Amino acid sequence: MSDYFISILQGALLTVAVSLASLFVSTVLGLLGATAKLSGKKPLVWISTLYTTVVRGIPELVLMLLIFYGAAIGINSFFESIGSDFTLDLNPFVAGVATLGFIYGAYMTETFRGAIMSIPRGQMEAAWAFGMGSTQTFIRITLPQMVRYALPGFTNNWLVLIKATALVSLIGLHDMTYLAKQASAATREPFIFLLFAAGLYLVFTSISLWALKRLNARYSLGTEKVQL
Repeated sequence: MSDYFISILQGALLTVAVSLASLFVSTVLGLLGATAKLSGKKPLVWISTLYTTVVRGIPELVLMLLIFYGAAIGINSFFESIGSDFTLDLNPFVAGVATLGFIYGAYMTETFRGAIMSIPRGQMEAAWAFGMGSTQTFIRITLPQMVRYALPGFTNNWLVLIKATALVSLIGLHDMTYLAKQASAATREPFIFLLFAAGLYLVFTSISLWALKRLNARYSLGTEKVQL
């Protein structure tokens, strides 16, 4: 039985990899989406609003299956229609990361947008008056304060994202949830292995909370701290 526990631990490494890769994708999409929503340009505002509205209104599982199966079928049908022999075999890891990153990018968009809007606009106007460009203003003025305002929502999104990685087991990725189910089926003792997997998720979320609380303390110096 120890071999099953070892395989689940190995799957936990894949779970962490999917989580971190998805976090990177969602953060990039969130920053782009928030920038688009606050740009004041109607096409960008419309596209980013459509993105957040649609994604937050469709269950993660449905989107996961749509991207994994639908995207591959759509791309292969396109190449077939133009007479190409190219076929796309979508990698489950790439599909899982892309889907989770795409989904939580919508939530990050609203988190970052709210954080940026919480910063007094006069500070950015003062930076521009001192000759700072838009990029320099963002890095030196907006970003440090945005982190403090965004951390509570960012923490919540990250914890939910970690747990949502269990969905990738449905598209054949051998993460710890998938391996826990396999071990349960082989031994007919589901409680032991699923409880072990649940404990690992709890460890990951607890470590994340500890790290993010320290980050929150770092960016909240001299201000009232927000409970994460």
